[in-house]
Amino acid sequence: QVQFVESGGGSVQAGGSLRLSCVASGGSIRLKDIGWYRQGLGAGRQRGAVATSLFGGATEYAHFVEGRFTISRDNAKNTVYLEMTNLKPEDTAVYYCNFRRSLATWGPGTQVTVFV
Repeated sequence: QVQFVESGGGSVQAGGSLRLSCVASGGSIRLKDIGWYRQGLGAGRQRGAVATSLFGGATEYAHFVEGRFTISRDNAKNTVYLEMTNLKPEDTAVYYCNFRRSLATWGPGTQVTVFV
């Protein structure tokens, strides 16, 4: 069973940047689409970005992060990244990574707080 550990969160002023990392263990992510999800206080979990397993590394973004966030993956390191720029207060949430389909157990997540 794959397990994820996210890191890189923190508190940042609006307009700032952060880079999140997610390391998978217990199995390879190479053949699966993998995404970054977030859950704000009192809100449901939403998926913001996906790095597909396709050759060429196609990516997909939700409208609320497109143009500001960049997802990437390093299959050799079993790691996925999320580069976040131009952060907004509404990006405040706990961020998680997981597969797009056949979800594994959720990791602890990493808190991102954006203040004005």
